[in-house]
Amino acid sequence: MTRTAHQDLHSEQGALRGEHPGRSRNPVIKVADLAWLEFEKPDLDRAEVFARDFGFGVAARTEHELWLRGTLAGSPCMVIREGRTSRFAGPAFRAAEQADLDRLARATGSDVRDLDRAGAPGGGSAVDLLDPSGFPVRVVHCGEDLPALPEQAPLLLNFGTDHRRTNATQRPPREPSRIQRLGHVVLETRVFGRALDWYLDTLGMIVSDFLFLDGQRERGPTMAFIRCDRGGLAVDHHTLAMHLGPGNGYVHSAYQVTDLDSMAAGGEYLNERGYKRSWGIGRHIQGSQLFDYWRDPDRFMLEHFADGDLFSCDLEPGWAPMSTSGLAQWGPPATRDFLGASPSPARVRDVVQALRGDNEVDPARLLGLLKAVNS
Repeated sequence: MTRTAHQDLHSEQGALRGEHPGRSRNPVIKVADLAWLEFEKPDLDRAEVFARDFGFGVAARTEHELWLRGTLAGSPCMVIREGRTSRFAGPAFRAAEQADLDRLARATGSDVRDLDRAGAPGGGSAVDLLDPSGFPVRVVHCGEDLPALPEQAPLLLNFGTDHRRTNATQRPPREPSRIQRLGHVVLETRVFGRALDWYLDTLGMIVSDFLFLDGQRERGPTMAFIRCDRGGLAVDHHTLAMHLGPGNGYVHSAYQVTDLDSMAAGGEYLNERGYKRSWGIGRHIQGSQLFDYWRDPDRFMLEHFADGDLFSCDLEPGWAPMSTSGLAQWGPPATRDFLGASPSPARVRDVVQALRGDNEVDPARLLGLLKAVNS
């Protein structure tokens, strides 16, 4: 088998004959990026305190909505609406053109609606869909971009004999890691194959990396890192990641910061304020990002990341076995909190419902997932 630079770059091997191609031949549209994520929480004041500590800016605040943003120009990162319970309400993807929304609406039998009435800063229009997992998915074309805000400057570093900093000390301030932008969201689904094909066929996304369960490769992948198809423009290694599991919902979301020092100093700031680190600091394998994971007061997991891989459309998917040891090149061992491996009544209910339901979870898959968590 001929190896390519891409295979050596990001996975142990490429696809075998007949395996999933990782892209659709004729997608309805090709989304350009994630626009924002939508949540509901009962306490917007508490949510805003954490958001500012984590490094978000506030784009807009009303009695019942909180819109959060990064420093880069563009759309907001997140909207949190007042609700009776804390829940993830779905992702919003950005369409490149208004015509894409019209084509998507015709293909799915949906309506194009006005975003001004939804309170989105800058306005625009949207098409609302449901993916095969039951997640609400919104595709938007924004009216006006938010202007850029002042950046958190990267530190000037010395490398070996390359001395860029002289007669000056290095003292990164103990302050929030200023969020630049939303990077990706990770979802767990019981219908991985159906959901994967829906995102490729409907939104034109393409797979960067597949993971499969040890000894079960012939049954197909159980995780995919999925990017947007912007042609020759290199984009984030993954904008969406999904994996098969007994649950059905949000796993975590990731937000870009300036550099490692920003991440580390911001982590110390969060720790001093009593927030719980889930896992980090380390560097991933798939995507190569520097990472640091935290829990907010509502138990949602959020990630600071920096220095991620960027791929253009001409790189094919890599394939690798799923394992906990394969999550990071370096860093502390992955925690049970990050892996969602701590036993709880809710997790037991998920397993029972998954085994009884019409989905892709069966005893062999569950045993394979358990083996991956412990490998």
